[in-house]
Amino acid sequence: MIEDIKELYQYREMLKNLVKKDLRTRYKGSVLGFLWTFVNPLLQLVVFTIVFSTVMRINIDKFYMFLFVALLPWIFFSTSVQVSAGTIIANKDLVKKIYFPKAVLPLSVVTSGLMNLLFSFVIVFIVLIISKIGITINIIYLPLVIFVEYLITLGISLLVSSLNVYFRDLEHILGVLLMGWFYFTPIIYPVEMIPKSYLKLFFLNPITPIIISFRDILYYGKAPDFVMLGLTLLIGLFTVIFGYNVFKILQKNFAEEI
Repeated sequence: MIEDIKELYQYREMLKNLVKKDLRTRYKGSVLGFLWTFVNPLLQLVVFTIVFSTVMRINIDKFYMFLFVALLPWIFFSTSVQVSAGTIIANKDLVKKIYFPKAVLPLSVVTSGLMNLLFSFVIVFIVLIISKIGITINIIYLPLVIFVEYLITLGISLLVSSLNVYFRDLEHILGVLLMGWFYFTPIIYPVEMIPKSYLKLFFLNPITPIIISFRDILYYGKAPDFVMLGLTLLIGLFTVIFGYNVFKILQKNFAEEI
């Protein structure tokens, strides 16, 4: 696997160009262009504020931020996995005509999603200050949580992008699976609402500790549970290794299958 990492590093310029291309073309032709990267989360926040302060009054202080800081990392995860599923087929001309490590394609999708997540946090930080929730010293742990989520997202993206070449229905099934996964993750409700008898089941979901950690740092202003986060990091490393090995085996016949 060390040799594979070295090869991916040699193609870092290709990765960089694919990420730039995605960021540039995502809002191509729109009036605001790249500014939509900031406008989208801002508009979401406005909607949450209106809905949860006037219509659905949840008994959690500043519930719109409680939800917002958890929803952004979920959007990064779910969008990256969904888009990665079709990335090999979408780039079939590249796959057939040019030699390059094919893992660059899902890697570029996840990295582009990460960039959008980081840009979105600009809005989060501003609103945290305005809403007087504030930003504490525990913000220093945020890069660690983002890194762990990146690993898990990349591992799953490698897996689904390779499997979808052989099982085209997977791309459509993922939409349903991700919808169920969303409700199986404590995003719109606190983890305290989960019955104790089901708590272990919910923690089998690797995104649960990620969401809790984001919320601990940004909403509660406290350090994350490092034992929980450490175990999730190990899961993330395993997911990347497993996902890449499946990808490596299946990529041999990509050109024939697409």
